[in-house]
Amino acid sequence: MKYSSIPVAQTIIAHCKAKGIQNIVISPGSRNAPLIIGFSEDPFFKCFSIVDERSAAFFALGIAQNQREPVAVVCTSGSALLNYYPAVAEAFYSNIPLVVISADRPIYKIDVGDGQTIRQDNVFHRHIGYSANLKQDVTHASDRIERYAPSYLSNDMNKEQQKVQAFNDHELNIAFETAITMGLPVHVNVRFEEPLYDIVETSTANPVIKQVQPIIEKGYEWLPECVSAWNRATKKMVLVGVNDPNKVDQKYLKYLAEDPSVVVLTETTSNLHHTNFFSSIDSIIAPIEKSEYKEDLFTKLQPEILITFGGLIVSKKIKAFLRAYKPKQHWHIDQVKAYDTFFAQTHHFKMEVNSFFSQFIKETLKISSNYFNFLNLRRNAYVIKRDQYVEQIEFSDMFVFHQISKSIPNNYQLQLSNSSTVRYAQLFDLNSSLEVFCNRGTSGIDGSTSTAIGASLYNTNPTVLVTGDLSFLYDSNALWNNYIRSDFRIIVVNNYGGGIFRILPGKEDTHNFERFFETKHSLNVRKFCEMFNFDYFFSDDSESLNLAMSVFYEPSERPQLIEVSTPRLLNDKILLGYFDFIS
Repeated sequence: MKYSSIPVAQTIIAHCKAKGIQNIVISPGSRNAPLIIGFSEDPFFKCFSIVDERSAAFFALGIAQNQREPVAVVCTSGSALLNYYPAVAEAFYSNIPLVVISADRPIYKIDVGDGQTIRQDNVFHRHIGYSANLKQDVTHASDRIERYAPSYLSNDMNKEQQKVQAFNDHELNIAFETAITMGLPVHVNVRFEEPLYDIVETSTANPVIKQVQPIIEKGYEWLPECVSAWNRATKKMVLVGVNDPNKVDQKYLKYLAEDPSVVVLTETTSNLHHTNFFSSIDSIIAPIEKSEYKEDLFTKLQPEILITFGGLIVSKKIKAFLRAYKPKQHWHIDQVKAYDTFFAQTHHFKMEVNSFFSQFIKETLKISSNYFNFLNLRRNAYVIKRDQYVEQIEFSDMFVFHQISKSIPNNYQLQLSNSSTVRYAQLFDLNSSLEVFCNRGTSGIDGSTSTAIGASLYNTNPTVLVTGDLSFLYDSNALWNNYIRSDFRIIVVNNYGGGIFRILPGKEDTHNFERFFETKHSLNVRKFCEMFNFDYFFSDDSESLNLAMSVFYEPSERPQLIEVSTPRLLNDKILLGYFDFIS
């Protein structure tokens, strides 16, 4: 097998292999040549080539999201690294173990006017689990080091190299353990001096690789106190944000669903389903907001105890409600993070959700309460009115999302882009067999297509991405790769601008609003399909949409895309009218 001649490159490859980091997403370059050689020459690794670093990082994030394991991205020096930042931030707030490995120039060539150099060390320091800034080998290209930085060398080169090796092993062990146990992104910055392309047949590095230690769960000492409070409370709310499919044992969900003193509020991205759970949270809250008895109804809904787990919440209405009508106690369950989203948090259980409920539920009691029935009556009312409303509305964003929600076949992976897309998806019930994902860590429109393509790679079932026009156009480089499966599907809802800004406060029908907020445009996506070899369908009414949907999910030789054109000036009126109608 072939190895780079540079010891630190050999060391990184050995650590990745020992830690089981198999998927490596590489963007081309010269400074990262030692890493490219090491990864691509070892059959253990599965290497992917993505030119655009921003897309590459989200592509890797999608693989990590789907496989629930660390995935590495490898880039050259300079601004290439900075293009990883959006995905790094998303990984940080979504607890996804993205491993960034950046090649760098020697430290003595930084800030001296050398090409393709920036200050790469600690560049992600505010949004990273750990930054490992590796030391440059002194036994490689020592003639150049002696010429440019002789103070780095000593009389005993072997001893100096041993120090470098020990330091780098220590940093890599910490970095990879952080990614694996904490589910956080990490950054490994490694300096290479030329020559970069020399190869040896036998590895010369002898890395010391430590076994990963499992994270210790904490919070059990609070269980007796919390059980006692739970058994006294008549109003308990469980609110679940982004959550991996099949993460929570069904027996715990059934227990919560059958307790009359408990309401479980779920979002599309929570991947939790039970007939007694409450989805479409905004459809429940909006009629209360508009009621003349608003304060009384919100007081009845106000929980004594709130339990949250999973990632970030989409619904602004539930966040506003729980901040205004705070629970007496808020417990969050997560091994790493506990965001005090509602400014009322009292306990952070640093453990897996199943670990918590396995201990908690066996000590709790189901007590008499009208809490579930109070909310269930409101749910039943809005469901009837929602169905009535959808039957009468014109072709629009809301109509299209209603049709999409019914059309997706069983067992698909559903990827949602942000902004209007994920919010419309919350309004309708989805097939419980679907696995639903969305980049809600930073809620950005960048990278949703790249993430979906990466996530589709190893999924045993097909993937459909539902996205808006701006999200799709913004991440169009996502289609520039050779890894798109023929069963990959994209639905682009094109309302010719940032339609969400028409439903937010401050909307004005002015030229400046259209130009700087809504970003009105007249683009379609047909040319992208021609360029990247997608089958293309177009729809601008219910008949053409139904016709396209009738064949869209059938097996095909190429991936497929439907562009759905909706009326820019009507969509917001129909959506806002929905909340008035159900109220």
